[in-house]
Amino acid sequence: MASTTLKTAAGKDAGSVELDGDVFGIEPNVSVMHQVVTAQLAARRAGTQSTKTRSDVRGGGAKPYRQKGTGNARQGSIRAPQYTGGGVALGPKPRKYGQKTPKKMVKLALRSALSDRASENKVVVVDSWGIDTPKTRTAKAALDALQLDGTVLIVLGADDEAAYLSFRNLPKVQVISAAELNAYDVLCNDWIVFTKDVVPEADGPTAAQRVQTAAAVEEATERLEAAGDADDDGVSNLVDSSPYGEGSHAPLDDDAMPEGFEIKGNADSMLYHVPGSRFYKQTKAEVWFATEEAAEAAGFSKPGSKKSED
Repeated sequence: MASTTLKTAAGKDAGSVELDGDVFGIEPNVSVMHQVVTAQLAARRAGTQSTKTRSDVRGGGAKPYRQKGTGNARQGSIRAPQYTGGGVALGPKPRKYGQKTPKKMVKLALRSALSDRASENKVVVVDSWGIDTPKTRTAKAALDALQLDGTVLIVLGADDEAAYLSFRNLPKVQVISAAELNAYDVLCNDWIVFTKDVVPEADGPTAAQRVQTAAAVEEATERLEAAGDADDDGVSNLVDSSPYGEGSHAPLDDDAMPEGFEIKGNADSMLYHVPGSRFYKQTKAEVWFATEEAAEAAGFSKPGSKKSED
């Protein structure tokens, strides 16, 4: 990050402020700035120009003279383009001049423009303007104190209404809000002046990162819901250390046996297997129990117990 001197409205130093390197310290992309500025100027065009073709001009419905025998070139209407008062051939018609510009390109153009001004030390940060009552004289005195020559772009916050009314009447001064900051206005002015609270910073996570995070959260939520809550304590079995109450233990990440919990439980069959039993080694523990009583209290049964009861 680069730093610049923080100024007061009286032109005195008030410390320093950090400028985000991703906004004020990149290599300006001239081609992107050109494309974005061209699109922005094109979007300003109304596109309402219109001319009348020969079918739009009134009159000319009758053939001016017969086809042959006059010695003149054949004509079908006095409203043809070659006649005075006739229609216009291939003239302009209403159209839209707007161009679709990707949001990433617009942001890159703005960061490139700000970086260009920052490289020339033409970015000024003011602590606050301190204007409570709109007065152009106060605004002019502040700019004189900052010793800014040439055109100046003042970027204000949404609450600086008095400052906006004070600066707007000054020649060679353009005032915009922070939300309106764009590459064209930055490039059109020699100096860019921010108040401390509206200095732009780099964006947060990208759209791809937000989508990836949302997908991970959704996947984790589905896993928690699929694991269930056997003991109804409000904690998913996936993260609950005792998913089936006292005497039970959730499986470890490495599938190792928790110390003091030797009995394996299978949640699908609701059976438990003690060490040395026939299916003990083949069973992957979905829950561990310390004693058979704890397993039976959780609703698990020993293999073969159901048949013996029948």
